[in-house]
Amino acid sequence: MQLHFSFIIPVYNRPEEIKELLESFTLLEGDTKFEIVIVEDGSTTTSKTHIENYSSKLDISYYYKKNSGPGDSRNYGMKKAKGNYFIILDSDCVLPKQYLKEVLISLKDDYVDCFGGPDAAHESFTSLQKAINYSMTAFITTGGIRGHEKSIDKFQPRSFNMGLSKEAFEVSNGFARVHPGEDPDLTIRLWKKGYRTKLIPKAFVYHKRRISWFKFHTQLNKFGKVRPILNQWHPKTRKITYWFPSVFVLCLFASILFAFFKMFWLLAFVLAYYFVVLILAIIETKSISVGFQSLIALTIQFYSYGVGFLKSMFMLKILKKKPEEAFPKLFFNL
Repeated sequence: MQLHFSFIIPVYNRPEEIKELLESFTLLEGDTKFEIVIVEDGSTTTSKTHIENYSSKLDISYYYKKNSGPGDSRNYGMKKAKGNYFIILDSDCVLPKQYLKEVLISLKDDYVDCFGGPDAAHESFTSLQKAINYSMTAFITTGGIRGHEKSIDKFQPRSFNMGLSKEAFEVSNGFARVHPGEDPDLTIRLWKKGYRTKLIPKAFVYHKRRISWFKFHTQLNKFGKVRPILNQWHPKTRKITYWFPSVFVLCLFASILFAFFKMFWLLAFVLAYYFVVLILAIIETKSISVGFQSLIALTIQFYSYGVGFLKSMFMLKILKKKPEEAFPKLFFNL
């Protein structure tokens, strides 16, 4: 099958990010033709000017619609796209020049209807961005769920860097109205329909994550809340590892409590883990400052996700509330 790629990019009030992303498109290697579909999701500060500046260099389609969330905006873009294979990106990503070549090589070697790629930190990123990127991608902190395991049938692509065939989109109806969590939900539904997914390790993007510590906390707290919802929708995908951040938080508080009673063994275990993370982060990022900030990112990541996960479990399992009733802010009204 001849592949015709359409890049689908929802954007909300982030015109400068679109400018950087479009610039990276102009530097892509190879002669593969592609189109770019940008969906402005009800922004008050639009990207229209930047898009017009690149319209002579790139094949861009631009649509403005009312705000309905990233999942629905991706669906909207895929319905408008001309290609038969969609690549979905977040607006805060930048493509390395070899990106599309790596996608083509991988799909020609082993075609799948849905793939995911990792995210990485560019050398120009701030220390905070690098620290958050390390905490979110390192095997010692996440177990590789965001793209550091070469799994074919069990890898769940993330929508900041995700490929989806037109056929798979039409069969699945695309993303649900939940956010976050719309990407693993789509992957699981595709598995149920017999479609394969895979990770393409070399098809990485530079993921800027222009966020503060507080925004990082908010984002991870939502991730924690949505996981029990996904487990409820797809019971066979439950894993004990989803409990790890909550267990870590409980161990952290217990270690401090035990220390007051001169029992330091649990605190020593926690500190040993932090020390290993620090050393590995310094080695990986080649920065002592980023290493120590990675510990802050790790703590926020585990605490925010873990507390959100426990709250969601309590609301859904103990209080027996419906997801939309328990967490209305996780659902967009379409």
